[in-house]
Amino acid sequence: MSTPIWQADIAIDTALAARAIGAQFPQFAGVPIEVFGSGWDNAAFLVDGDTVFRFPRRRVAVRLMERECALLPLIAPLLPLPISAPVFAGSSQPAYPWPFAGYPRIDGATACTIALDAAARGALAAPLGEFLRALHRIDPAPLVARGLRPDEIGRLDHAKRLRLARERAGALSAIGIDDGAGFLRWLENHPPLAPVNSARAIVHGDLYARHVLLDERCAPSGIIDWGDIHLGDPALDIAIAHLMLPACDYAAFRDAYGPIDERTWQAARFRAIYHAFIEIDYGVRENDAGMRAIGTAALELIGPQIESA
Repeated sequence: MSTPIWQADIAIDTALAARAIGAQFPQFAGVPIEVFGSGWDNAAFLVDGDTVFRFPRRRVAVRLMERECALLPLIAPLLPLPISAPVFAGSSQPAYPWPFAGYPRIDGATACTIALDAAARGALAAPLGEFLRALHRIDPAPLVARGLRPDEIGRLDHAKRLRLARERAGALSAIGIDDGAGFLRWLENHPPLAPVNSARAIVHGDLYARHVLLDERCAPSGIIDWGDIHLGDPALDIAIAHLMLPACDYAAFRDAYGPIDERTWQAARFRAIYHAFIEIDYGVRENDAGMRAIGTAALELIGPQIESA
């Protein structure tokens, strides 16, 4: 396998995080701090039980953190679910060389930590559709003025994403998934078409189960980790329908979201298959059972749809 794309540039532990936070925010000096989670780009710490501080662990994530601090406070009041909008913005210092941010803890658990049955998944369709409808209808002009950028890394570039999917396909075999070649053929034969400029919207850019918080009833309670926010193809976010919902619940999602043309729906499926490959590969490399499970579940949901396509 190739070198992991998420390998950390800085190892961040609670001692380092406590020093960095306490140096700039004295109200948090000496209070309890614990590891809250770690993702591809950031490490998160829960401070005093109710504030989450996130620190970039890779250099590439620094500009993403800066983007969150500049943009999320502008869109948070316009959305039907809480988002991780920073209220504390930390700058570089001797203890830690990059910017970091803190936001009030949003109650709930990430969907990758919860075993969802078909009924629970179906119940997500309308609220996720409603959330994305609100997000994608926000006027992007004020955010562009504050630094919102277009897609700069080819998130739906066919050749690039097909190559990366092929590189990660070995992880599927490692956990007993035998039809990886079938998914790769579908990706090869269904290159996502680019949207017209008028179809571009403010997008989360990395919406999947780890970034969806669920409450004790398994209803969405918040959307987190917005480092990939940009002006781009709505299909990137609509992929959540393919990643998390049974096909019988697509209609409820689409009713809540509004009209979705065939180009966008197919591009969203492409993104979902690609992302599921990456989730599984990450789960295998990092021994993360939750990531393996959500990637596997996504392919199980999508498989029958591409067989009939």
